[in-house]
Amino acid sequence: MPDSGVVENSARDPVRTSARQRPDAPALIAGDTVVAWADLDERVSRAAARLAAGTSAGDRVALVLGNTVEFAVAYFAALRAGLVAVPLNPGYTADELTFALTDSSAARVVADDAVLGRLRLSEGVAVPVGELVSGPPDAPHPAPAADDLAVLLYTSGTSGRPKGAMLTHRALAANHDQLALIEPPVLSATDVVLLAIPFFHAYGLNTGLGAIAHYGACGVLVDRFEPAATLSLMAEHQVTAVIGVPSMYAAWAREPAAREALAAVRTAVCGAAPLDPADAAAFTAATGKTVLVGYGLTEAAPVLTTTAVSDREKTGSIGRPLPGVSLLLRTADGQVLWRDGLVTDAEEDAELDLDLEVSAGTDPGEIVVRGANLFSGYWPDGADGPDADGWWGTGDIAYADADGDLVLVDRIGELILVNGFNVYPAEIERVLDAHPGVAEAAVIGIADRLTGQAPYAYVVPALDPPPTPAELQVHCAAELARFKLPAGIELVTELPHSAIGKVRKGALR
Repeated sequence: MPDSGVVENSARDPVRTSARQRPDAPALIAGDTVVAWADLDERVSRAAARLAAGTSAGDRVALVLGNTVEFAVAYFAALRAGLVAVPLNPGYTADELTFALTDSSAARVVADDAVLGRLRLSEGVAVPVGELVSGPPDAPHPAPAADDLAVLLYTSGTSGRPKGAMLTHRALAANHDQLALIEPPVLSATDVVLLAIPFFHAYGLNTGLGAIAHYGACGVLVDRFEPAATLSLMAEHQVTAVIGVPSMYAAWAREPAAREALAAVRTAVCGAAPLDPADAAAFTAATGKTVLVGYGLTEAAPVLTTTAVSDREKTGSIGRPLPGVSLLLRTADGQVLWRDGLVTDAEEDAELDLDLEVSAGTDPGEIVVRGANLFSGYWPDGADGPDADGWWGTGDIAYADADGDLVLVDRIGELILVNGFNVYPAEIERVLDAHPGVAEAAVIGIADRLTGQAPYAYVVPALDPPPTPAELQVHCAAELARFKLPAGIELVTELPHSAIGKVRKGALR
């Protein structure tokens, strides 16, 4: 583990540590730009001074940027200055951005002119990226405490509006410490890592950008994924590690140049959504490389399990818990089916309503976790966080197979994973219901070859003639980010309801 250079109760500053240990080593590569660790450290100092001016410790700083050097500078600067980073998707609509900015009471918004032009911000709030490092470096100041809030990551909520998951400096660092205990190591200081997962996603932010700072490795930035272009980048920079999602591996498997481009890769990690065993097999056949599969959540900073601690070549499994993460499977009535590899006596499955036969191992149960990497609850008051004993129910269902490896089955709620991004039907339903031509709407997830899942909407019209699906798509596009848009909208005369009036989405499926 790299030396933090601070006392245990203070937050680590991995950029400063890496700058001291590897000053001339490349930290970030973006196109023709190569930024060394010492240079990145100086930029972060200048940006920290810019962001700290006129703000107080704990104030929120929204980062509405892609996978750029400027994002990395602004992110690490916010942490160094004792501020709270709030990464947001630059593809969000003005309404979506305004909600997050208002909900977090953002004191500063770092973005390019195009994004800032879409927002109505109070004087002094906007920080154009061109001004980020224009001033002198900051004067030395006390490091934030390890338990201070570091990041607020918005993740979709069942109410239809996103919720901010609160992650401390300690939680972010703990996930790196847990991963660092795996043998053989997943990453090291000598790795060149492809960073193509968006930094506004917990996976791209901490497992990607945060990891290269933790190790002092080198990150190759990709702001927009394109299979052939990323393969060229990997070949050019001799990439040794890839942080990816299922759709990326499926796309690379179809590229003739994949084997040569990935020749230097020693670690390929897949997370954010389940990897189809067929896609894993196709990737291995095309490249000769196996994929390490992980499972996690924004609220866990984000990694909880990985096949790197079980069978690295096994497909269809999410592996076992990281060192330092406690995990159990629990039935709906609270009985423990499995705890860190130990099967316990349990009653019959607790009516989880899953169409699944488990030939060996445990019955399905909810994944419940405990670890230093867990969040502190949802903004602003810490609601729905870990219980008094540190345990938190993920809402995901899994079983342990005959080898003691976990297999993800389903979700208790209605979350739709689009390329690993959380989309809740309630958010889309709220937008559709606001259209004057819609009497009622219901959204479910359907399988999608390219994105894993996609939203699909059923709409009961309120007008005659009814609005067309195309008209409703335009309406949604004005209110929702592109990845949340329904793959299809179907007009129906009525929706199936239960006796208490709830839409029976099982019947729609």
